[in-house]
Amino acid sequence: MTTDLQEQAAAPDENKIIAERRAKLAAIREQGIAFPNDFKPEHKAADLHAQYGEKSREELEAAPVTVVLAGRMMLKREAGKKAAFATLQDSSGPKADGRIQIYATLDLTGEAAMAALHHYDLGDILGVVGTLFKTKTDELTIKVSELRLITKSLRPLPDKFHGLADQETKYRQRYVDLIMNEETRRTFKARTAAISSMRRFMEKNEFMEVETPMLHAIPGGAAAKPFITHHNALDMQMFLRIAPELYLKRLVVGGFDRVFEINRNFRNEGVSIRHNPEFTMMEFYAAYTDYKWIMNFTEEIIRQAAIDAHGTATLTYGGKELDLAKAFHRLTIVEAINKYAPGYTPEQLKDAEFIKKELLKFGVKPFATAGLGALQLALFEETAEAQLWEPTFIIDYPAEVSPLARASDTEAGITERFELFMVGREIANGFSELNDAEDQSARFLAQVAAKDAGDEEAMFYDADYIRALEYGMPPAGGCGIGIDRLMMIITDSPNIRDVLLFPHLRREE
Repeated sequence: MTTDLQEQAAAPDENKIIAERRAKLAAIREQGIAFPNDFKPEHKAADLHAQYGEKSREELEAAPVTVVLAGRMMLKREAGKKAAFATLQDSSGPKADGRIQIYATLDLTGEAAMAALHHYDLGDILGVVGTLFKTKTDELTIKVSELRLITKSLRPLPDKFHGLADQETKYRQRYVDLIMNEETRRTFKARTAAISSMRRFMEKNEFMEVETPMLHAIPGGAAAKPFITHHNALDMQMFLRIAPELYLKRLVVGGFDRVFEINRNFRNEGVSIRHNPEFTMMEFYAAYTDYKWIMNFTEEIIRQAAIDAHGTATLTYGGKELDLAKAFHRLTIVEAINKYAPGYTPEQLKDAEFIKKELLKFGVKPFATAGLGALQLALFEETAEAQLWEPTFIIDYPAEVSPLARASDTEAGITERFELFMVGREIANGFSELNDAEDQSARFLAQVAAKDAGDEEAMFYDADYIRALEYGMPPAGGCGIGIDRLMMIITDSPNIRDVLLFPHLRREE
């Protein structure tokens, strides 16, 4: 078995390699041709494979195709001084083949270009002009007539067979991970496809995309601990946005009946495989709808995003199938506890003192102000939430933990609210909006009391939002969909950092 010391001894000295590459760059600078910006590629590798990959050698010889292409050199094989093969990688993968082989010869490419190619390193970005042909092994290849160095790479790429072995290095040096790892490129192209799908879906349904502030004078729209900053010119404390909700609903007051925002939110809370301090959500509001309409609409959004990003609504996560094509399940909090943690009696689930004792078994100590609804929710989170594999709407949340949701007309203490779970995690949160200004004011005051009692995630009182409601907001429904968590599921990624291009990490030592 190879030891770490043997691996270190066998590995090239990176500082020496960088020094050699810098010397090559210095020589290029002396020639006055470093980092040119006049080469304009006209073709992409994937398009060439798609259009000409099935052509025979004879067809390509009979109708020569001139190609102008640029890409990063990932492989190089030299056959003496007279010929060389190399592989260039451009941005056209990974769904299609984003790499193409080039073939340079002394006769066609020229003595100077061949001599230069001999000194080019893996990672260099090259521009080539040539014609397509097929090798004896039927590989589509560019026969190079012109060859130029576009960008000199000063650092060596990781070993082509092992790539970046350390996961944290992949997150910290995402640019290298993207160069080396086709799966990483595929993940982020899928993310872009899903977000584009959601945007198209909203626009097709007459929602208007808007932008709301990221700096808030009062944090609101969610129960979360904010990041705090200071605005020097105004000499005032401000907060990074924890949610856009209250601003979006101000727009509904103003007469925009359907609005949405694909937004970045910031919460000064824990970091885990499912949590990042900043994250992306799509939040939307529709006047004259309720939470049932919003549930149906949310289901359609997510199903279509999966199809557009993944090609099908039937996914695999962690080796287990997840079918988004089927209708999503719907359960109340108590129904979910009964289904996934059977054994509790109806009387026990209505007994606040009993639930408090049960929660202590899970290491959870509720706030002193927690009522029965909040205690039932805490028990659900400990016993049932992680088992919700198939898409499931948990509905009818208690009012005390839903300060912005409309109260039920038929059941005291309950709101018209849902959360969507799949693969044992929350994906979306929505409800019929509370448009009663006096009720909302009382809910805010209750949140202030909870904050005074020690709940750091309780909301502030937002007097301007109350003033907006006093002008009158039509009945409405709204929802926030966590795009990062949804993308974890669509791309079968176990860690939220796998679907964030630049996740937050501790500072490098």
